[in-house]
Amino acid sequence: MPKRVVSGIVTSDKMSKTRRVEINRLVKHPKYKKYIRRRTVCYAHDEGNESGTGDRVEIIESAPLSKLKRWRLVRVLEKSTEVDVAALRAARKGATQAESEAIEAAHAGDEAGETTEETAGE
Repeated sequence: MPKRVVSGIVTSDKMSKTRRVEINRLVKHPKYKKYIRRRTVCYAHDEGNESGTGDRVEIIESAPLSKLKRWRLVRVLEKSTEVDVAALRAARKGATQAESEAIEAAHAGDEAGETTEETAGE
C-alpha cells in the first residue's frame, strides 16, 4: 500500500526535530448537508528543523518514530510571513539593555577622566 502524502500548516515548532501539523478539511454533514471544517493533528519528524510556525509543509506517512510521531517532513511548500512579536520584543529589550550598559560605561569613563583633570589643575 502506498504511503499517504498530505499538506498542512505547522502550528508548533517548540520541540526539537518535531513539528505539530494541522491538516484542515471540509466535511459535509450527513443530515444537514452543510460543510463543516474539521482538522487532524499530526506530529511530524523534521530532521533539519527546516520548518517554523505558520509554514505550509508536505508530510508523508512513516513507521512509528515515537509515541505520537507517525509522519516525516518531505518539504516546506511555503514559508510563513508572520512576525513573532514576542521574539522581537525580547531582542529589542536585550538591545536596549546593551545600549544602556554601553552608555553607562561611557559616562563612567568620562567622569573618571574629568576627576583626573580637575586634580591635575589644582
